[in-house]
Amino acid sequence: MSITKEDAALALECERRIINAWPSLSTLIVGDWVLRFANGYSGRANAATPLSHGAELDDTMLDLIEELYRADGLQPCIRLTPLVAPATRDAVLARGYRVKDASFGMIAPLDGVPVAGEGELQIEARPEAEWIAGVAAQQSGVKTHAGNLAAIVEKVRLPAAFATWLIEGEAVAFGMGVAERGMAEIGLICVDPGHRGKGLGRSIVTGLMGWAGAMGCHSAYLQVEQTNAVANKLYRNLGFRELYAYETRILE
Repeated sequence: MSITKEDAALALECERRIINAWPSLSTLIVGDWVLRFANGYSGRANAATPLSHGAELDDTMLDLIEELYRADGLQPCIRLTPLVAPATRDAVLARGYRVKDASFGMIAPLDGVPVAGEGELQIEARPEAEWIAGVAAQQSGVKTHAGNLAAIVEKVRLPAAFATWLIEGEAVAFGMGVAERGMAEIGLICVDPGHRGKGLGRSIVTGLMGWAGAMGCHSAYLQVEQTNAVANKLYRNLGFRELYAYETRILE
């Protein structure tokens, strides 16, 4: 998808905030890039991400990235966002990096979004053990590792909301939000399979949007896989629009 100058500036604002909203366990700065490591839990926290427009990687830097990730037992992983210089994108592809997943960055205004009232939605400022266990139970593959999830979310230092939706006291849906300088990321939206199709994902997202508005944020942003038709439809219906597209590529 093409991107305007204004949207490119917004994409940079989102990408820089994501580093704080979804921390990794360790980071390295290499030129205009941040290299992140988190025991392989999630793509974003275990990838090289550009943090400026026209971000470049030469052969020496690419060699270093590959060496560092392999030394950590991880496949070299690079996020190709609109911030990447075209020549660098070509160089990454020439080395044989394949698409792991393709995602959209989406954004929505928060004007007029109501604050959620008391009731089934429970929001905590810190991630409780029950929240971590509940989220991990709804994941698959490496993301079922509650310890690695806890290690990431417990590093959040900005104002945060760890949301749980309860039905008769049972936690059946989860999500989180992190606010920074007028914008809030929303993520980790998951619903117990036995309770899907009841609008609980929508309830969690709108609850987090209301929280973000109450925190003084003017916009909410999120990232979603391009192939997740259900989630993309939900977010569009809630006022989110596609801001930019990106690929996460790995070298096997």
